[in-house]
Amino acid sequence: MTTSFPEIPARRSQQLLTGVLRTSLKLLVKPLFNGRTPLPLMRAGLKAAASTTLPARGVTRDLVHLGGVPAERWRPADGASDSVVLYLHGGAYCVGGPITHRSLASHLSRVSQATVLVVDYRLAPEHPCPAALEDALAAYQSLLEEGVMPEQIVIAGDSAGGGLTLATALALRDAGLPAPAGLMLLSPWVDLTHPRAGTRVPGEAMLQWPALEKATALYCGDQRRDPRASPLHGALHDLPPTLIITGTDEILLGDSEALEAALEAAGNRASLLLYTDMWHVFPAHAGVLDTADHAIAQMAAFIHAEASL
Repeated sequence: MTTSFPEIPARRSQQLLTGVLRTSLKLLVKPLFNGRTPLPLMRAGLKAAASTTLPARGVTRDLVHLGGVPAERWRPADGASDSVVLYLHGGAYCVGGPITHRSLASHLSRVSQATVLVVDYRLAPEHPCPAALEDALAAYQSLLEEGVMPEQIVIAGDSAGGGLTLATALALRDAGLPAPAGLMLLSPWVDLTHPRAGTRVPGEAMLQWPALEKATALYCGDQRRDPRASPLHGALHDLPPTLIITGTDEILLGDSEALEAALEAAGNRASLLLYTDMWHVFPAHAGVLDTADHAIAQMAAFIHAEASL
């Protein structure tokens, strides 16, 4: 089921702020995704871009290891609920990490009262597919070994991390391991065959197809249809309830729409929340944009509905 949200709200101050943020991203971030930028520069640039986001107050952060995989743990300072979010960051499988997602993770923890664990999985090209998937599985299994019940866990991720979230759910099911309570995918990148490559979206503030093509080659080579890299091409039956959040102004919108349709066709419960005039992974601007705050509240409601004992 798709639910569309218009601009939230229509206050002039928010309209101006939205315009400033979009312009800033187009000037500072989008040029990094031209397919020619050296990887070290892309990694440094994405970290710098994270400075445009605002971490939440009232939460604590510490470093932990889950099955040998490092992660940042966010918890409300006044105590967390029993719910746990295993978060898989975006970055085209080649860039990004917990440091680039501190705003999103901290706001999600504060609003939902859940513990949010941002996994620092291995990146390509140093560690191509399936290294990221192996790390995600190790982190999930570590939670189970620590006594966290699968009914308490939501696996979430944005962009490449959204694809990795779905790939993790497929791998857990195929291995006969307990499924998490739900999945949350923000602007997911789930089809690395790029059937809509070249599509132009004037409002796209971050991504460019050449960079996605380059990242695909670095991550999985010519194995683009492998469900570990492109989970949309996997068998999608018997999956947990899934929440998908995306904006209309992004070149990966088609991935979200195709995924929702495929999940429902396979008999799963899936919801796509579509935000008008929003760009790739806009919930990262929680605490700044009211629209991002609205999306975070929708994620928190999903956690409460699916992973609260």
